[in-house]
Amino acid sequence: MELPFGDRQDFDDARRGFVGTLSPALVEGTGGRVVWDADSYDFLDGECPDTVNPSLWRQAQLVRIHGLFELAPGFFQVRGLDLSNMTIVEGERGVVVIDPLISVETAAAALALYREHRGDRPVTGLVYTHPHVDHFGGARGVVDVEEVTAGRVPVLAPAGFTEHAVSENLYAGPAMARRADYMFGALLDRGSAGQVSASIGMTTSSGTITLIPPTREIERTGQEEMVDGVRMAFQLVPDTEAPVEMNFHFPDHGVLMVSENATHNLHNILTPRGAQVRNARAWSHYLGEAIDLFGAEADVICAGHHWPRWGNDRVVDFLATQRDLYGYIHDQSVRLMNRGYVGSEIAEAIELPPALEREWHCRGYYGSVSHNAKAVYQRYMGWYDGNPAHLWQHPPEAAARRYVEYMGGADAVLERARAAYEEGDLRWVAEVVGHVVFADPGDERARELQAAALRQLGHGAENATWRNIFLTGARELTEGALGEATTRAGGPPADLVAGLTVGQIFDGMAIRVDGPRAWDERIAIDWVFRDLGERYAMTLRNGVLTHSVGQLGRAPDAVIALDRAALDGIVLGTADVVELLTTQRLTIEGDGEQVGKLLGLLEEPDFGFPIVTPRTDSGA
Repeated sequence: MELPFGDRQDFDDARRGFVGTLSPALVEGTGGRVVWDADSYDFLDGECPDTVNPSLWRQAQLVRIHGLFELAPGFFQVRGLDLSNMTIVEGERGVVVIDPLISVETAAAALALYREHRGDRPVTGLVYTHPHVDHFGGARGVVDVEEVTAGRVPVLAPAGFTEHAVSENLYAGPAMARRADYMFGALLDRGSAGQVSASIGMTTSSGTITLIPPTREIERTGQEEMVDGVRMAFQLVPDTEAPVEMNFHFPDHGVLMVSENATHNLHNILTPRGAQVRNARAWSHYLGEAIDLFGAEADVICAGHHWPRWGNDRVVDFLATQRDLYGYIHDQSVRLMNRGYVGSEIAEAIELPPALEREWHCRGYYGSVSHNAKAVYQRYMGWYDGNPAHLWQHPPEAAARRYVEYMGGADAVLERARAAYEEGDLRWVAEVVGHVVFADPGDERARELQAAALRQLGHGAENATWRNIFLTGARELTEGALGEATTRAGGPPADLVAGLTVGQIFDGMAIRVDGPRAWDERIAIDWVFRDLGERYAMTLRNGVLTHSVGQLGRAPDAVIALDRAALDGIVLGTADVVELLTTQRLTIEGDGEQVGKLLGLLEEPDFGFPIVTPRTDSGA
């Protein structure tokens, strides 16, 4: 289908209401470290090169537009100064801030930009639409926590927000973070041959992440709240783009905020970085419900990403089309599933209706029809496709050696793969040469050929995340595993660790136990938290670390007494254990060697593991 490149309405909408921007568009953190650089995307001013899909180039040009914009009287958005938008609503005494970006530094810069043009108004309310870090991480950049704890600034969020904000990535955090490096192109150079966009924004900022817990929860659809004279009517939309999420309407102004549930691209049912599969059916349903609840009164629609739309007819049409987009992918995936198709077959078979295909905001820049269809299949059926030949397959390296041998050896595979490359069958080249790489990681011919195929797939991809994944994979093949991105420098965010329960921290310890080394160990340790008045009994047996609240009917090997802040410091890596012991903030009664033995059985996660090449360890 030929796309309507002559349609410039999105560009008009993205620039409408422009007030001003930063110049230069840089945000610096401690020590002058740059945490955001919008100017590094100036290359997008040029014509689309051969190395970028023209449709993705257009999307990148749109999300690059940055600055402060007026949506309606008293409603403003800062866009293009982080991955997400920060929305600012003027109240009677100050401003209500919605979604304070990823980092303290970018959030503070966004608020300063607003104040430069609208006056030094205090923040009188804070709203989180959902528990993804790009919608809460900059909280301390816009409001002092003392103002919140004193009750002067309410913080609103959907019920269950804090639990999901601090725990969604706790268990699989290292693996998700590594895959996010590929998805967002964090390890790529910015430019027409590298990272050009993440579609929902340019990229992620790399500043300080914080969290101020909510003080007021939204518990039901229809709930209304007044903050600084600003009236909001809420719609809970759980299990859509996030486990808990909310849309809300400003009835006195005709402005509808739809969080991240209706943006100017197809979103993810299962993000490539990894997450729990989202519910496409519920997503579609809630967009329809939003029309029923707010459609008659909404004249402006805005979201946590991208640009707004104006006019009631356009608002309703946008919601209805997005509703149909997720509904179609869900329903047709399930229909084909029930005819015996497996996920990969469904992904190849589904085509969007022409009316959806030609809508710019339905294009697969972030999510794709292909991987979203597979996600729907996975939600209902899991990883196993029902074919017994796929029930107990060899892992990648073992399978690779067998494939290469069956195909006549590496020379024969590469000869045929080069012919397939010349014929343009890049998907097959990437797959079949990958077997040679896993069978013999030192085969430079294979690495170069697979990298060339991935590079071409990336340059042709309309989907920003696919482009970044393909190009990062190509770079790993040619340069080796590149290590982790710099965004995790400094360890986990202190506010998120503080938001974990003691039980969640102990669960985090349990998944770090090296099971085989711990098979024969029997260790019992009690933890006493002086400030909390709580005691936990921890036991290691059969390679499993478990804990219970209270004191069990057994004599522990050791009792550790400390305060919660000391535990947080240990988790964050900021506490000196020797100093804690010296100052008696941490004491150990009993067999201290057993404590040391337990800690020695904990394995550090690898944030820089290879993905398109085999690991150097056995994994056990």
